[in-house]
Amino acid sequence: MTTSTSPSSSADPALADRFAAVRERIADAARSAGRSPEELTTIVVTKFHPASLVQDLLALGAVDFGENRHQEARDKAAELEGAPARWHFVGQLQGKKARQVRAYADVVHSIDRVSLVDALADPAHPLDVFVQVNLTDDPGRGGVAPDELEALVEHTEAAAGLRLLGLMAVAPLGEEPARAFARLRGYADLARTIAPEARYLSAGMSADLAEAVAEGATHLRIGTAITGSRPLAG
Repeated sequence: MTTSTSPSSSADPALADRFAAVRERIADAARSAGRSPEELTTIVVTKFHPASLVQDLLALGAVDFGENRHQEARDKAAELEGAPARWHFVGQLQGKKARQVRAYADVVHSIDRVSLVDALADPAHPLDVFVQVNLTDDPGRGGVAPDELEALVEHTEAAAGLRLLGLMAVAPLGEEPARAFARLRGYADLARTIAPEARYLSAGMSADLAEAVAEGATHLRIGTAITGSRPLAG
């Protein structure tokens, strides 16, 4: 797990308690799945929260932070320039914003079409990416349709400057998360037949992290369970 083990006493006690509680939940889930907690990366999703919260989380040992709105992510990254934060863009991404996101993001989790791959690819600016799979029947939801996954993985794997880490997905509302993540695990196995190094799986949020870990998730995107209630969007 990419967090330190010595939280700073200067951080907000309530935040520290929530962070510690989630870390314990993740460790329990890992042990229940016969895995090591060290295999898992916790991405704290900080959308709508100020950069000062990210600073507090850094003091607690957090390293990875997720944002899903470009302008907010860009501004936080600029405000915290030089801080040891790794920025993950986890929202849907317009092609026209791709170059701007690439300027500050360390990882993009929402690759869902060939045109976005082409917009992000740049051999001079290497970028880690996940291909997002749509686990619903709604084409309006984020992610590539499963029957188009192989072609997108092939295109991403061949793109100059992009390193395909694996797949990402969100469990659909109204479906048992375990069933959804089991399907995702099958898609991940398929992706690795094309891109053997794409061995990571971005799945699981506050409510379904245990099910995700049981199905092989390596990157967990956790928001309110750590950050508390979000302020109203500006």
